[in-house]
Amino acid sequence: MSYFDAASSAPLHPVARQALQASLDEGWADPARLYREGRRARLLLDAAREAAAEAIGCRPDELVFTTSGTRAVHTGIAGTLAGRHRVGRHLIVSAVEHSSVLHSAGMHRDQGGTVSEVPVLRTGMVSPDAYAEVLRPDTALACLQSANHEVGTEQPVAAVAEACRAAGVPLLVDAAQSLAWGQVEGGWSVLTGSAHKWGGPSGVGLLVVRKGVRYAPQGPADERESGRAPGFENIPGIVAAAASLRAVRAEAATESARLRELTDRIRARVPELVPDVEVVGDPVRRLPHLLTFSCLYVDGETLLHELDREGFSVSSGSSCTSSTLTPSHVLKAMGVLSEGNVRVSLPLGTPAQDVERFLDVLPRTVAAVREKLGAPASAPAVTVAQDDSLVVDALGKRCPIPVIELAKVITDVPVGGTVRVLSDDEAARLDIPAWCEMRNQEYVGEEPTEGGTAYVVRRRAPL
Repeated sequence: MSYFDAASSAPLHPVARQALQASLDEGWADPARLYREGRRARLLLDAAREAAAEAIGCRPDELVFTTSGTRAVHTGIAGTLAGRHRVGRHLIVSAVEHSSVLHSAGMHRDQGGTVSEVPVLRTGMVSPDAYAEVLRPDTALACLQSANHEVGTEQPVAAVAEACRAAGVPLLVDAAQSLAWGQVEGGWSVLTGSAHKWGGPSGVGLLVVRKGVRYAPQGPADERESGRAPGFENIPGIVAAAASLRAVRAEAATESARLRELTDRIRARVPELVPDVEVVGDPVRRLPHLLTFSCLYVDGETLLHELDREGFSVSSGSSCTSSTLTPSHVLKAMGVLSEGNVRVSLPLGTPAQDVERFLDVLPRTVAAVREKLGAPASAPAVTVAQDDSLVVDALGKRCPIPVIELAKVITDVPVGGTVRVLSDDEAARLDIPAWCEMRNQEYVGEEPTEGGTAYVVRRRAPL
């Protein structure tokens, strides 16, 4: 089995396993106690904090350990907003932040605060100028991830941090995806991370609050972890997290170059091997181990199941999952194709032959899924309105069926003629315009219709 989903959770690093086993015997006592066992636990905790701080590029007393990366994000945002409540209640986030940031933003809005969401380019990158434009006198906090978790695009953190510094606004950086590869550059104020993203154990996150940032811990007071992360410290997990972060950093330069060659190969070969594929995300400013592509006329969930049967564990930001039936907010913000989405994120040590086998399996797997979905063989549900206009009734059908039906009939109208696709699936709002861009057709727009929306496409040229 080839595990290609390190962006979700990286396999436990051997150094983490060794540190975890060793610290289970040495780090079980209360580090706040003065007897021998407590002092030994405190030494382990302090050493782990110093090692993690050195890897991040902060002071040890600026760093606390939390129970997860999500908890670090929630705690960091809540504490900074509370500490700066006299400034105002305006929060800035990018449109492609991790759900933990967006959920915090939603809660802040529900409690009477205001939130500005900064859009991204088609590559998934924010513009520093766009961030600067939404900074206001009442802005309490701005948030920007260091690199995107779905498409791998690296964000211009240093430039955004400089704009925030000039406005006197702290910047919180969710660095969960990038800490394995190096320090986050720029004058950020608050930073969060998650150990299981870099090969540490799950259940350990970290929160860094720079000296000078106004911060007010929320919830009942607690004397542990500077009052920012209440509860008994998970010392074995913390020790393993710090040890594995140092270990992956030692391998980062070599593995970054090697994995980038492998992901570059996938980026180049997939469009050659599989028709109607869009590779998304910035091709240069991206994480070395992660890439995402989307396949027209493919149900993402079915494709992932079929790849799993072939021995590959990958993930998807596709709109076509039974749990949500809504487009990925990241792909939606980018305005790219969401159907048939595959995210490949290679863990450290991935053999080149696993990538070659993936490239061998993928074309026939995609073809089989397309055939199963009836693209483009079966007769579409079409009503002819007039000679130069067709209506495709795809109401009640989920992606990628509306796009498949559109593709089947577009050549039935003359150049300049239109096809109106009736759909009640939210994903169609993203995928039909994306299809038009990929196939050089004109997307006219959408119109309300009974039971859903009519998406109007004009045939511009032969396919």
